[in-house]
Amino acid sequence: MTTNADLLKRREIAVVRGVTNILPVYAERALGAEIWDVEGKRYIDFAAGIAVVNTGHNHPKVKAAAAAQLEKFSHTCFQVTPYESYIALAEKLNQIAPGGTPKKTIFLTTGAEAVENAIKISRFHTGRPGVIAFSGGFHGRTLLASGLTGKVNPYKAGFGPFPGEIYHAPFPIAYHHVSVHDSIKAVDELFLTDVDPKRVAAMIIEPVLGEGGFYVAPPEFLQRLRRMCDDHGIVFIVDEIQTGFARTGKMFAIEYAGLEPDILTLAKSLAGGFPLSSVTGKAEIMDAPNPGGLGGTYAGSPIACAAGLASIKVIEEEKLAERAVQIGELIQSRLNEMAKKFVCIGEVRGLGAMAAMELVKDRKTHEPDADLTKAVVQEAAKRGVVLLPCGVRGNVIRFLPPLTIRDDLLHEGLDAVAATLGAMTK
Repeated sequence: MTTNADLLKRREIAVVRGVTNILPVYAERALGAEIWDVEGKRYIDFAAGIAVVNTGHNHPKVKAAAAAQLEKFSHTCFQVTPYESYIALAEKLNQIAPGGTPKKTIFLTTGAEAVENAIKISRFHTGRPGVIAFSGGFHGRTLLASGLTGKVNPYKAGFGPFPGEIYHAPFPIAYHHVSVHDSIKAVDELFLTDVDPKRVAAMIIEPVLGEGGFYVAPPEFLQRLRRMCDDHGIVFIVDEIQTGFARTGKMFAIEYAGLEPDILTLAKSLAGGFPLSSVTGKAEIMDAPNPGGLGGTYAGSPIACAAGLASIKVIEEEKLAERAVQIGELIQSRLNEMAKKFVCIGEVRGLGAMAAMELVKDRKTHEPDADLTKAVVQEAAKRGVVLLPCGVRGNVIRFLPPLTIRDDLLHEGLDAVAATLGAMTK
């Protein structure tokens, strides 16, 4: 029998060290909200492939749609001989994207590609070079996306220089004493000291920081950014790559602020586990680049597009947005109970089924405890739960279970988390 240890040895020889693994656990199969490793051990999945399988592992309707497409063809390249599933999924995204302005969509393969293309489109539309992003934001690992990302280690250290005309402002985080006023003032200062707003093509923001620590952007903040973009003719890009597709309790997190973005970047759970990303935005903006200026050989895979249509149908039919609210309430309630017992939990927060706990050495000073965070992730895995760390300071544990998870599995997994904290903080 192949073991995790055997595969780890092979991995160390064959795979670059720059690609890390959270756990030394090698998946053999997965179903719903559970994963089994090559040794037969079962894990409750609180990661969902980093919010990719919101509809659960191997949802039968998503699986069937992909299999049916595979029987027809796997690839022709949309730019050579196009196919209906690309058009149908674009129509669906244009329909469900927030706001009443006519929309258009382009499909790509990864989240970073979606971000890069959103910036390209914004620059072509405005004729401007500048981009404003926010501290703690994560937008991908390609060179431009890394430049936009607001976290140095491990995403930026050693990889520069990055493309120019990128500016960062602080994301409002009340827990770390950064208010909405502070953040807006910082953007205003950028316009006074670093870049003329007439040179700024786009502003990009996650409505909930993903890799940055699951801090929720206050609706007031997003609304003020929207007005600022309107005042200066700046394209307002909302990165919903992790927050999209019912994860936060609405199809898209920006809906909580009642706003229509100019452009949405989407990926992760768009296709229920198949590689697919998109840029969906106002038609006038999206049509700015000339024919041939956008695309990619594998962009909009027919198999992924078929899976995407099925995945969105599952989200709607099974009311997974409503389910996300229930999951989030259950997780946060259990974590708040744990916080009464374990002083290492500095804050519990989240939006829908995008929940987190921040681990600290001191609740008064909020001093981060990254070492404890790493240890909790590893110990929880020994108890059969897959967790993910995040945060600029490396001290946040995020909870991203599939939205199809049953309550009994949620409680079983959270019981294991509580037992882990008990064992680690004696």
